[in-house]
Amino acid sequence: MINILSAIISGLIIGALARFFYPGAVQMGWIATILLGIGGSLLAGLVTTRGVRGEFHRAGCLASIIGAIVLIFVGRLLGIGG
Repeated sequence: MINILSAIISGLIIGALARFFYPGAVQMGWIATILLGIGGSLLAGLVTTRGVRGEFHRAGCLASIIGAIVLIFVGRLLGIGG
């Protein structure tokens, strides 16, 4: 239960920071922001492990924010989220 709560809280913080640093307005609600932050953390974790088998390590905060910004960019390219 604690892991779920920490994922939600860190997802909210990372998603909010990614929205703040992304150039231009990013219109989304709280739930989408949390999911963006969690997705950014997962993306950064996959990139930093470089596909090496074994234990999955959570990425750092900066890498997670960059991962979330990449997700915003890809969403904009695909026409998702305006």
